[in-house]
Amino acid sequence: MRKHLPLLSILLLSMATASAQENEETKDVDFNRWSIDINGGVNKPATPFADGYNSATLSPFHVDLGGRYMFSPKFGLKLDVGYDQFKEESGSLKFDTKNYRADLQAVVNVGRMLSFETWTNTLNLQLHGGVGYGYMQFDKDISLVDNDDMVNMIFGITGQVKLTNRVALNADFTIINNSSQSYTFDGTQRNPDQRGFDATYYTATVGLSIYLGKNEKHADWFVPAEKKDDLTELEKRVGEIETGLADSDKDGVPDMYDVEPNSIAGVAVNAQGRSVDANQNGVPDELESYLNQNYGEGTNGGTRNSSTSSLANSNGYIKELINGGYVNVYFDFNSATPSKYSLEGVNFLIKYLKANPSANAEVIGYADEIGNADYNRDLSQRRAEAVKAIAVHSGIEASRLTVTAGGEDTTVNKDSRNARQIVRRVTFKVN
Repeated sequence: MRKHLPLLSILLLSMATASAQENEETKDVDFNRWSIDINGGVNKPATPFADGYNSATLSPFHVDLGGRYMFSPKFGLKLDVGYDQFKEESGSLKFDTKNYRADLQAVVNVGRMLSFETWTNTLNLQLHGGVGYGYMQFDKDISLVDNDDMVNMIFGITGQVKLTNRVALNADFTIINNSSQSYTFDGTQRNPDQRGFDATYYTATVGLSIYLGKNEKHADWFVPAEKKDDLTELEKRVGEIETGLADSDKDGVPDMYDVEPNSIAGVAVNAQGRSVDANQNGVPDELESYLNQNYGEGTNGGTRNSSTSSLANSNGYIKELINGGYVNVYFDFNSATPSKYSLEGVNFLIKYLKANPSANAEVIGYADEIGNADYNRDLSQRRAEAVKAIAVHSGIEASRLTVTAGGEDTTVNKDSRNARQIVRRVTFKVN
């Protein structure tokens, strides 16, 4: 890992530099960019040490303070300073070294790059890395020199938990590699190899990110508008699928595949959900057979009447179905265009009016309770007008049709998606 640390840090700095273009694209976007990061925790120097010296496994003497600026929700730069005290572990010769550092680091917001917002708005992950200057002060009683200075490469990973829009809890693990470190961490011996990034220590901390600025959210948690739109579109599609899989008329065919989603319960339907009507007279065959058998004039021992009397009685029953609210045209949310699968309801009315030239019809539109009542009344009017236009274009005289705006239908639970779907409709009254 140590041999790749310089490359990783340089890569992070390059990515932050490349983010300047994205900064131009997002400079007018409303999110906060500045934060103060305060952390404290433990450290562990690894190498080099002189013989007989070693550090405590976890030494609780580390603090760091940083100021961070995010060019975009994905990239930023951080300037921070840190302090460590390195002390001996049990069984080691005693030493006391104080370490100071200052680093310029690139910050990559991994959570935004991996779209964490699709499943959480509370957890986040960041990578940071860069270069800096280090300085050590040794115990004068045992060391060969008073101090040692060096350059360093730093790389770390930070987990975040959002507490509020102004504060986040951080947990960080960082590796620091020093180059040109002339002495061991205990200060009692010259470093045998000063040419590479051969001196290493680790820190593990917890702390807070305090967000500055007038906007609601910081870049750490900001989701660009296009992503919000994507999520809204995804939710809409899921909602449409849920609605489409509902079976409003309980005929065994989901509404999304049902061309007649308001068929009469118990009446046989085909694979498309349409009532079986072999003679195309607008009455399902099962109902027509039942009506002819039981209500036809001159019935004798169950024998069917003439087609004229049967049709007359069938038309009377159709009128009861229409006026009873069994024939409807349905609409999508905030739409005045009938759903394609519900156009059969218009066709049902058209067939009745053509079969009964003296009959007239009232076309009544409704809306659900979501939104402004006045707007919904206007929407119900436009829905009724749209259905009337279909009937007129199908050969029914406009004078035979009157339009009524029913406004909001308050008979269902407005918190139920499926119930709201049912009341977004046009229904009819014939006379």
